[in-house]
Amino acid sequence: MPVLRSTSVLDAPRRTVAGLLRDTDAAAEAVGRVGVVFTAPVRLLVAGDEIRVALPGRVGRVAACRTRITRAGVDGLWSELSAGPATALRHATTLTGPECGPTTVTDEMTWTSPFGPLGRLADPALRVFGRRLLSARADVLSERAAASGRAAVVVGAALVRDGRVLAACRAHPPELAGRWEVPGGGVEAGESEPDALRRECAEELGTDVRVGERIGTDLPIGRRVLRIHRAELAAGAPEPQAREHRELRWVDASGLARLGWLDADRALVADLRALLGA
Repeated sequence: MPVLRSTSVLDAPRRTVAGLLRDTDAAAEAVGRVGVVFTAPVRLLVAGDEIRVALPGRVGRVAACRTRITRAGVDGLWSELSAGPATALRHATTLTGPECGPTTVTDEMTWTSPFGPLGRLADPALRVFGRRLLSARADVLSERAAASGRAAVVVGAALVRDGRVLAACRAHPPELAGRWEVPGGGVEAGESEPDALRRECAEELGTDVRVGERIGTDLPIGRRVLRIHRAELAAGAPEPQAREHRELRWVDASGLARLGWLDADRALVADLRALLGA
């Protein structure tokens, strides 16, 4: 089974790089630089999602493949072939390095060529193409990581109590009404992320929270970046109220997947389950 390994170093925090790996817009830009067409049903990938890559034109229709995300988190992104001309294809992207960066990105791709010995004649060309693809992705990650460092920050609260996390149902705008999110909002000039989260919870929920550690990856949302912090109600704090939302609900681990989350918040579900010990 051929193996292709590649390593690059990005001057960016690991959570930032991990979030960009999940961003299908960044992936589409990278593969487009080497003439590959990339399609995905979502903007931010989670385990179980499938993506499609193909060369343009008739060759692309024949050689197209679908890969399924098997794991996505602060340590990287993993996928494997679900349909395509090869009999097996696995891609592991592992992130290492200090929390604040730089981040070492290690890729390992393995595949089994179709058509036996005849198919293996194409392995050298596939290696060359794979290196071009990974180089293009490293360039895009570097560019987007630099832009992410200047992006406005939105913070969200993974507010936990008694083995449940607080979910909030949007009341507006109309196109988002009825979908679920964790409470939070934008960080204003001069605010720290914990201060912004405490202010947002006071405004949205009418309560006071203690803000803890960050969880999960950074999540690109348009020109902003979403960061999630664990939080708890402060001692003596009032019960949260739906001041700006249609409804609030304390949800256990089994109930998280049943809610219709906003696109960005959908990418948090696995981290919220882990936070609740599931």
